[in-house]
Amino acid sequence: MSDDESEDAEEPAVELGDGPDVAGAPLSRVSARLTWGIEHSTIVDREGDTTIRTPDGPQELATVLEDVDVPYFADRQEFESAVRDVIGTGPVPTE
Repeated sequence: MSDDESEDAEEPAVELGDGPDVAGAPLSRVSARLTWGIEHSTIVDREGDTTIRTPDGPQELATVLEDVDVPYFADRQEFESAVRDVIGTGPVPTE
C-alpha cells in the first residue's frame, strides 16, 4: 500500500455533522443482522422489537411486518422491498 492510500484510510469517509439525532435504526442495518432465506415469523421473533427509521417517524419492525403478507423471504432485497412497500420512501424526520 502506498503512502497516499494510508493517508486516505485515516480520514473519515463522510464528515458527520452536529445536527439532530435520527430515531430508529436504518432498515439496512436490521436486514444485515439476519441470515437469508428466513421466515417472516423468525424475523418478528428476532428483530420485531427493533425500531426502524421511516418517513413517518420511527416504528417497530413487528408493527410494520403486520402489513407484509410474504411468509418467507429468499433474500435481503425481497425483505427490504416488502418493508419499503409498507413504509414508503423519502426523507426521515429528525428529532
